[in-house]
Amino acid sequence: MRVDLITLFPELCRAPLGESIMGRAQECGALELHIHNLRDWTSDRHHVVDDTPFGGGQGMVMKPEPIFAAVEALRTESSTVVLMTPQGRPFSQQVAQEFSQQSHLIIVCGHYEGIDHRVVEHLVDREISIGDYVLTNGAIAAVVFVDAIVRLLPGVLGDDKSASDDSFSAHLLEAPQYTRPAEFRGWKVPAVLLSGHHAEIAAWRKEEAERRTRKNRPDLLS
Repeated sequence: MRVDLITLFPELCRAPLGESIMGRAQECGALELHIHNLRDWTSDRHHVVDDTPFGGGQGMVMKPEPIFAAVEALRTESSTVVLMTPQGRPFSQQVAQEFSQQSHLIIVCGHYEGIDHRVVEHLVDREISIGDYVLTNGAIAAVVFVDAIVRLLPGVLGDDKSASDDSFSAHLLEAPQYTRPAEFRGWKVPAVLLSGHHAEIAAWRKEEAERRTRKNRPDLLS
């Protein structure tokens, strides 16, 4: 998968997307990542990317010209253009699975009070929100978006079954996990996990996943 990320804060994206699993995904060739500074597509000497909103109001709005220039320079027939915005479709594990099937993503990161709506109307294929809250800028959301998708690509996690066991993959939260020591400060690991009986362990994990989901995210069970 190729990902082109267009942002005003490229360094904000490079560190988290260059470490750990994301770094290994690039090393093994599963991810081809390019992080671009939107100001590189401005045409004035001050590299202006925003202006005051028509109709009045607080803050600044991102101009359409550099965004169109950037996307049109990078887009191919196989590209999907994604805008990170609080007004977008809620992001979920299912949506991440859908995007993991794409071969090329161009991700536009919003900032300020928003983006000129002509970008949404005539350039963007999908609008995505990672939650019902507002961040300082879309680059932070884009990092979350890319991480969730790339870890689903074949070979990235080492064991492809790892992704299928994650929370939300089966509309349940993941069951509790334990490791050594078997007893810590008097708290013992559930005996079934030490039994070696795989069917009983699987049944326990399913029951615990359902219990945890009922407690923390009952909406997933509806």
